[in-house]
Amino acid sequence: MTLIHVPRPDVKKAMNPDRPVNALLKAQVQHLHDAERNLPLRHRTDIYINAIKTEGEAAEYIRKVTTAIQEAHEAAAAKRRREIAITAAADEGPREKKGSASGAKKKTIVKRARKT
Repeated sequence: MTLIHVPRPDVKKAMNPDRPVNALLKAQVQHLHDAERNLPLRHRTDIYINAIKTEGEAAEYIRKVTTAIQEAHEAAAAKRRREIAITAAADEGPREKKGSASGAKKKTIVKRARKT
């Protein structure tokens, strides 16, 4: 197998916050905007994406939406844990009183006399 050397990008030229956004970055912003629309209202950023013109603005939007998605995920996971705990507590039912060794109630058998 042939080894292909890929040079590292120049850090100074890799990201320029004042450079206009390119098509790839616009597509990423649009993709995140679509994902953001599925979030609960309290987690949305309310940023108008058509106003994003520079790489720095796009990076800020991407950071905010990524954080909002993670927070929404954590909130949903916490809610599921609470619901599971409540369901588990309800499934246990009322606790039995301690008294007999077996924990079961004794049955009383009553026989009726036959009329002949």
